[in-house]
Amino acid sequence: MLNVKINDNSFKCKVVHTDEKTQEGMMGKDFEGFDGMLFVFNETGPRSFWMKNCIVPLDIIFINRHKITSISHNCPPCYEEKCPSYFGNGNIVLELQGGTCKLLCIKKGDQVDYYR
Repeated sequence: MLNVKINDNSFKCKVVHTDEKTQEGMMGKDFEGFDGMLFVFNETGPRSFWMKNCIVPLDIIFINRHKITSISHNCPPCYEEKCPSYFGNGNIVLELQGGTCKLLCIKKGDQVDYYR
């Protein structure tokens, strides 16, 4: 677990490093025991995420090192064969419970810090 701080808000996050775990993401999971899922990539670049077989809506936050580059708000679960994709740019993606960003006024350009 790693703690992520955005503005005055801290989130206890599971960290995902492998391609297999990235593809699995929040499929079939809720947020019991943690606040978010943090996907870490070796390089900054375009990213795309989807909501296939997720059970809760998510805010998908794209981060370049320590700065939010974009947010896809309250993305709904998808149980179809073809699900919409959500795009952003960065080397880190944070998934939080849908609606969290609007509730806590988290927005593009906000600073993100990481600590144990």
